[in-house]
Amino acid sequence: MPKRHVQKGLWNHLMHKGVDFGLASIIYEVAVASKYIVHAMRTGDLGLAGTSNLYGEEQLALDVLANEIIKDRLDHTGRVKSFASEELDDILIFERKGHKDYSVVVDPLDGSSLVDVNLAVGTIVGIFKGENLLQPGKNLVGAMYIVYGPRTTLVYSAGNGVYEFTLNSLGEYVLTQEEITLKDSNKIYSPGGLKKDYTEKHAKFIDFLEENGYKLRYSGGFVPDINQILLKRGGLFTYPALKNSPNGKLRLLFELNPMAFIIENAGGMASTGKERILEINPEKLDQRAPIYIGSKEEVQLAQKFLNE
Repeated sequence: MPKRHVQKGLWNHLMHKGVDFGLASIIYEVAVASKYIVHAMRTGDLGLAGTSNLYGEEQLALDVLANEIIKDRLDHTGRVKSFASEELDDILIFERKGHKDYSVVVDPLDGSSLVDVNLAVGTIVGIFKGENLLQPGKNLVGAMYIVYGPRTTLVYSAGNGVYEFTLNSLGEYVLTQEEITLKDSNKIYSPGGLKKDYTEKHAKFIDFLEENGYKLRYSGGFVPDINQILLKRGGLFTYPALKNSPNGKLRLLFELNPMAFIIENAGGMASTGKERILEINPEKLDQRAPIYIGSKEEVQLAQKFLNE
């Protein structure tokens, strides 16, 4: 009789990989939260919430709801001491009793403005040991993102490889890809920012990619674009320093560090063009940085152009 293949669920996988129980609990509870977010996107209010975040950006009702769902699930673990979100002005300290070994940074619904036109968006999470959130990304002990697209998928790393899970029809996340590794080079590029605002050196770099047959693949969403590079096994995403925005657009704590942690664990690189993203010591919650992230050869090529 042939052996029946049983797909491994998220919790069983985390335990099999020896992920610390507290860290595993946080990853699992974010996965639970994502199911409620999926439901909210399908049935909820897509309008403005009437509030703004710490960047002065108007919040969508979905942004606020996604933040509340994730915050409540993390509090429920009893493992999280401090919580910072792109949708909150300050760090939140959880009062629930428990073994508060971790702190978490979250972008609850990255790219939420794309929901009303039915494009993929995502959730980004970074996890630190201890209470301090303002520390370099190299100190992360785990990171994950969730893509809400035609399929809902979850990608995580706890420093022991990068794994993808897919939400099935029974509402379970099952392992679909393991030990995901990037090639050293792949001719896909996703360039953020307006071309008229590019610096001279960055513009020359993009021209070089175009002249050498790189395929433009840009959705306007950070999570789906990083997911594409990861699952296509390479390529480059960049949101550079611009003439009128020398620190770029993307947030170091909430977006860049978690994604850099995942990409580096898959064998890639993440750089500002001058320094490793995970080495930056953040000074404030809303800190931004330029980003070149993906396959090693493409990131190194960007560094060469920017430092000539």
